[in-house]
Amino acid sequence: MSFDQLYNLLDRFVPESIDWIVFTVTALILSLAVINAMVLCTALYTWFERRMLGRFQSRIGPNRWGPFGLLQPIADVIKLLVKEDVIPVVADKAVFTLAPVVLLVPALVVFIVIPFGEQSFLGKLNVGVLFILGVTGVNTLAIIMGGWASRNKYALFGAMRGAAMLISYEVPMALSLIGVIILAGSISLADIVSSQGIFYILVQPLAFLVFMAAASAEMSRAPFDMIESESELGAGYHTEYSGIKYAIFQLAEFMAPLVTAAVATVVFLGGTKGIDPIPGQVWFLLKAFSVVFVLLWVRATWPRLRVDQIMGFAWKGLFPLSVINFFVVAVEMFALQEPDGTVTNQSMMIMVGINWVVMVVSIVVIATVLGQGKLQHKLPPQPSSLANMAASEGD
Repeated sequence: MSFDQLYNLLDRFVPESIDWIVFTVTALILSLAVINAMVLCTALYTWFERRMLGRFQSRIGPNRWGPFGLLQPIADVIKLLVKEDVIPVVADKAVFTLAPVVLLVPALVVFIVIPFGEQSFLGKLNVGVLFILGVTGVNTLAIIMGGWASRNKYALFGAMRGAAMLISYEVPMALSLIGVIILAGSISLADIVSSQGIFYILVQPLAFLVFMAAASAEMSRAPFDMIESESELGAGYHTEYSGIKYAIFQLAEFMAPLVTAAVATVVFLGGTKGIDPIPGQVWFLLKAFSVVFVLLWVRATWPRLRVDQIMGFAWKGLFPLSVINFFVVAVEMFALQEPDGTVTNQSMMIMVGINWVVMVVSIVVIATVLGQGKLQHKLPPQPSSLANMAASEGD
């Protein structure tokens, strides 16, 4: 049910002179519904992720609380809520307290604009793609706030790393969506779903790969988790956090894969489109679950990259790939679109063949160039200055 539908339903029982009360009540009901649904889904996802990581690593995973460990998220929440909420004496208390909330709110707001049918909770938002890009950019601010307000060197190091990484990966992620916008002819998420006679993951496989890689970095998940690299920075930007504030940070972190999966499902996998008689919402959940599983698989398989590797992958790998995809789609649309601006399914199939070839060739060429550059700049081993000093003393 969208905001307009619920508003019209409640407005029947209230005089026109106090319409503002109906508006407020409608907003509160939808806000509580979205928050509760996302918290419940995130709790189930934390259990699923820990169980799957256990299987990937030849462990059992959570199995003490409830059947199959299903009550483990509740036990974790209780443990964090009863912990003492410590604020460092030298911390900026206002910014320190606000940072977890600033990180959590964008995930909830993005979920509101995802169309689970013909429209989202806010109705048919005409600027859905721009809205998502703008809201998710707030994550960088939240990480900087948490690291700076803590007055902790390790937290600040993690925050600076996070700012550099998030800003870098926002560029290829936004460019990967431009090809979809060109094909759909709209930045509305509902229009993008309705325009997918052939799912865009087939028409634009390169854009899908770039989006998923950039989104993984935006979530600060392995192999891009240099913000919280435990072996170097303790817990990264939230080293000084405890209690409910740390719980909010963890909630936002585990909510991010669900939001990413929902966006990828809408933009590249056709949203609620599927085969009858299975309802569209069931297809949406199946597609989103598939994306979540792939993200989890990558996290369990790939080791953490170094800082220079992560930044080089963004600017030397994903950025040129996203630019190539953008220009190829623009040329294809110029050559294959109909006079009224639409693209037929036959033209789409031609684009499928071209774009898959472009994807393979582009990845091979860029990987080869980067590999050769790495070999060419490899310096010969140099003797240590300490070794030279010891040799001179021996003489």
